[in-house]
Amino acid sequence: MDTTFDISGKVVVLTGGSGTLGSSWARHLAGAGAKIVILGSTPSRVEKVKKNLLKTTPDILGFAGSVLDRSHLEQIKGKVLKKWGRIDALVNAAGGNRPGATIGKEETIFDLNLEDFKQVTRLNLDGTVIPSIVFGKAMADQKTGSIINISSMTATQAVTRVVGYSASKAAIDNFTRWMAVEMARKFSQNIRVNAIAPGFFIANQNRKLLVEDDGSYTERGQAVIDKTPMNRFGAPEELNGALHWLISDASSFVTGTILPVDGGFSAFSGV
Repeated sequence: MDTTFDISGKVVVLTGGSGTLGSSWARHLAGAGAKIVILGSTPSRVEKVKKNLLKTTPDILGFAGSVLDRSHLEQIKGKVLKKWGRIDALVNAAGGNRPGATIGKEETIFDLNLEDFKQVTRLNLDGTVIPSIVFGKAMADQKTGSIINISSMTATQAVTRVVGYSASKAAIDNFTRWMAVEMARKFSQNIRVNAIAPGFFIANQNRKLLVEDDGSYTERGQAVIDKTPMNRFGAPEELNGALHWLISDASSFVTGTILPVDGGFSAFSGV
């Protein structure tokens, strides 16, 4: 029996685990037998996700706090290692955007709010780097592990308006490759670092940009559909397979990659 895709018993730390995509991933991983550590910024949302997951498995921990707080993350790492003895995977799903870092429809780059730009960069980039350092150290010590970052279609193409988000996601692509080389060369060939680049999925942070209150597409939403050969937005569960693969031993020779799950968006020129 082929067990390379088996992730049962693996300890997975999931930042942003109470968000739309993060909670979907948590449900899938828990259903596959993984031990899940949910990290989120809002206590009530973390508790809600944790409560739902406990219906599937008792192997769930949940913590509320900021991914930018290194001391907080160090405390969580200590608790996880005390309970389960290892950390097999880290999914850096925390991130987001701010209105001031987005160029309005009637605005230009010269209207950019630099403070919001810095905050978006800090949340997305630093919010990936800091957990990678904290939980990656456990992987370095145990000589095995998998880190999965979250990239975006905006990292490699000029998607209008979302300049702050785009810049921070492009930086995550670079950090993913850099960290992959660092971990493999200096610590162990059994430590892998990759990223998933989702196409367009409806979530709280982009809903108003893409969908009208009546459910029809906005002008921007329709433009996305027109450039997506599959002619639709993705469903959160359609990311589960890529995530599962990157956590499992089936991807043991894969590191430093940015894996698009986008309905063909990145392949199509639009013509």
